[in-house]
Amino acid sequence: MKTLTVIASAGIALAATPAIAQDRAGDVQVKVLGTGVLPDGEIDQTNVDLVGLPAGTDTKANDNFVPTIAVEYFISENFSVETIAGTTLHDVDAVSGLPGGTELVSDALLLPATVTAKVHFDAGGIRPYAGAGVAYFVWLDVDDDAAGTRPLGVTNTTLSDEFGFVLQAGVDIPVGDEGFGVTLDAKRYFIGTTARWFVGNTLVIENEHNLDPWVLSAGVAYRF
Repeated sequence: MKTLTVIASAGIALAATPAIAQDRAGDVQVKVLGTGVLPDGEIDQTNVDLVGLPAGTDTKANDNFVPTIAVEYFISENFSVETIAGTTLHDVDAVSGLPGGTELVSDALLLPATVTAKVHFDAGGIRPYAGAGVAYFVWLDVDDDAAGTRPLGVTNTTLSDEFGFVLQAGVDIPVGDEGFGVTLDAKRYFIGTTARWFVGNTLVIENEHNLDPWVLSAGVAYRF
């Protein structure tokens, strides 16, 4: 987090200087990316526990690699607004307390709706950037039949949709003069979710989880 904050501060300061490149306000840049989603998933707080979870129980969400698309609008040569499109699928397993690998959440499909404001600066032909924004994590689906909750008779598992914020840093590297390029991008989200397990209509477990994923991407870009 400290590293991204320093990069963001440097980007804002450098963007205050006159742009070296020709101003191209109104440009749109589309990026096609391969993205690694690396969440945490640890338990922050237990609110309900009717089954008596072992002391020290904690969890971890698995990493996933997915394709994503980013669309960016340039307000000026140095400032832009970006959003991303893509979904990612995760399981949540026990890492302590319960037997290692006990599956508690299965096939949770996440839509991480994200909008960031970015500042760009010129660095000898490449275009580093930094930004920050807001995110809304929407859980589109969760499997109710995780292996570790089956013995408890769990009939329904839910994850709460939540707002959070995100820091971003990366670099665009132009290839030729026709708008093509390659791009590297890193985001750190600060967001959680509340997981609930039900037996019939009875809430038997409610945990608050820190997700706080790193989202690392690389791919190709086209600006027009």
